[in-house]
Parts: sequence; C-alpha cells; structure tokens
Amino acid sequence: MADHLEATVTLPSAPASVSAARRYVAGVLTEWGLPSGAEAADTVRLIVSELATNAVQHTFGQSPTFTVDIHLEREEELRIGVTDSHPRWPKRLPAAVQQDNGRGMVIIRWLAAESGGRLSVAPTADGGKTVWIALPWTAPVQSG
Repeated sequence: MADHLEATVTLPSAPASVSAARRYVAGVLTEWGLPSGAEAADTVRLIVSELATNAVQHTFGQSPTFTVDIHLEREEELRIGVTDSHPRWPKRLPAAVQQDNGRGMVIIRWLAAESGGRLSVAPTADGGKTVWIALPWTAPVQSG
C-alpha cells in the first residue's frame, strides 16, 4: 500500500448534500477496508453528517459549495476535513432543551475524543476554513 490514500468530493451547500457526503465517505472507507457495519464506520458517518450539516446550515448562503477530504496516512491515521468558504469558524452554540440544533460541535468533539482522535480548524486561502478530524485507523487497507 502507498503511504497515503486520499479522496475528495465537492458538493453544493444544500441539505441533500449532507447524505451525499455521508454516502461518499462510507463508500471510500469500505474500499479502503473498513467494514460498513464497524463501529468506527458509524462514528465516521456521524462526524461527516455533523460537519456537512454545519457547512450547509451555518454558512448562510455565503459558501455555495463544501468539500470533503479524506486522507489515510500510513494505515495509522484517518483524517477527514470539511471545507467551506465562510469566514466564521465553528463554535459551540447554546443548545436549548427544546431544540434539535446547537449540539453538532459538542457531538463531533465527543466522538473524536472517544475514538482517540482530535479536532482542529485551519484557515483556507479564500478566507474560509477546514474543520479536520483525525482518528486512529482501525482496519487493514484492502489492496486492489
């Protein structure tokens, strides 16, 4: 296997793109050897859903697309990044008891920590940002 595998998809900032991002990442991870029913696969799908939802909902139409990058480094670390062109960085919003929103970053941080990973945010050249999650890789890579 190569020391590095990567895959990228750019999608419109629309609600339907959240499930498209989740399906894309799930397909790539299956190709790379992570069984779709594995707990790690469920964790990654949830993280991607939350990050993509944030890219769609919290850019207020100022980012017409978002990009999902997936990197596998030396069969040790999986990095998932979601990039949009909106300048505001993610922050924890107060979650009201009666609301279904405002908990995305809390969920993402908890999932990353629970999996032995970490979250980071990096600026992009266009004034936007990429939210990165790095997780330990838990599956052998399929050769093919």
